[in-house]
Amino acid sequence: MKTFHKELWFHIPERMGFVNITSDVEAALRESEILNGLCLVNAMHITASVFINDDEPGLHEDYKRWLEELAPFDASPDRYHHNRTGEDNGDAHHKRQIMGREVVVAVTDGNLHFGTWEQIFYGEFDGRRDKRVLVKIIGE
Repeated sequence: MKTFHKELWFHIPERMGFVNITSDVEAALRESEILNGLCLVNAMHITASVFINDDEPGLHEDYKRWLEELAPFDASPDRYHHNRTGEDNGDAHHKRQIMGREVVVAVTDGNLHFGTWEQIFYGEFDGRRDKRVLVKIIGE
């Protein structure tokens, strides 16, 4: 069995945003030369996410609105105890928990084995600094 890993770096200028990273993951898969196996895509920061869904702008706006309703940004330490540490991103930790840390996609015949409309996204909930995503591929 072979293994391959690559780190992708992102800098989202807004507090919250979504980036389709499917082509980046596909490029890593080609670079790996692995034809059959599994591909893990993992957000390497506790206020960011990786998830699979449709690349439809209305859906992404719905996500932003929904997440803001569930865990609204509030820098005060009254709403989020985490902000008592001097941080202002308690909401971002909750948003990441909701959207998830990673995805695993099957690799078949050198391609990501997706369902209809599936794409991989990086979700940022406390932007304005560099963050990374790990792509780890195992197989043959």
